[in-house]
Parts: sequence; structure tokens; C-alpha cells
Amino acid sequence: MRTPGGWLDDEIIERMASRRIDAADERLAISHINVVSYDGIVLLTGQVESQGLRDLAEQSVREIRKIRKIHNEIQIGGAISLVARGNDNWIQTKVKAQFLADEDVDGSRIKVFVEDGIVYLIGTVPRVEADAAVAVARTVFGVQRVVKVFDYLENA
Repeated sequence: MRTPGGWLDDEIIERMASRRIDAADERLAISHINVVSYDGIVLLTGQVESQGLRDLAEQSVREIRKIRKIHNEIQIGGAISLVARGNDNWIQTKVKAQFLADEDVDGSRIKVFVEDGIVYLIGTVPRVEADAAVAVARTVFGVQRVVKVFDYLENA
């Protein structure tokens, strides 16, 4: 379970990373980029127009204190529509609700983020729980793919 201090660290990382990405290049500032942090594991998602901008977004956050890992899942292409973003929010809600209903998944240890129908699961859990969470998320209507961004607890 994350501590209040860990939660605060992640909030600071997310805000700092977003500011650095926006400041790195004006094209990044107008791109659709999301930063999600969980226990120092940072997930970058969204869309940019080139591989160079994708790389620059990652590089601009690399030196932030307390970041342990960066998973760059930014796609090359135009930003997704507002309708797609609304669908993503609905999928996220449904996945979280399924976690609450499943006895094999502790939803409090897994952060769910959805971008363009792709569900990203972030957290620190035992492998068996991670596998159960992936299986549950895959059953939700509208999910295109599930990406695991886990730190695994050993011997748990």
C-alpha cells in the first residue's frame, strides 16, 4: 500500500514532468501527452508528430528525482478525438469497477490509465495478482490491449 508521502511524490513527479515536457519544445506543449506516476514508475502516453518529439519528451523527464523507471508509450500520430478520450474514461471506470468485484485483485495497489482503448496497469503487486488484473481488464468491452507496467513483489 502506498503511503501518503509516496502518493505526494507521485503527484509532484507528474506535475514536474508535465511542465518539463511542455518547456522542452513548443510542439510538445501543444501535443497530447499524459504523465502517470506510481511509486516512481513513470508512464508516458499520448500522441506526438515524430519520433524525435517522442524521444525528447522522455529525455526531458529523465533527470527528475525519485523517478525509478520510465515507460514511454507515446504514439507517433495525431491526437485522439474528444470522443475517444470520453470512451477511455468510461473504460477506465469499468476496469476499476471490475477490480472491486474481483477477489483476486486488490484495486488499491493498481493504478489504471486508458489511452485510445489501451489499458495501462501500474503498481507493485505479486505476479499472480498482476496476471489476474490483466485477465479482468481484458474482459471489459472496448479494451483494445492491456499493457503491464508493474513492479513485482517477490515471494508474495
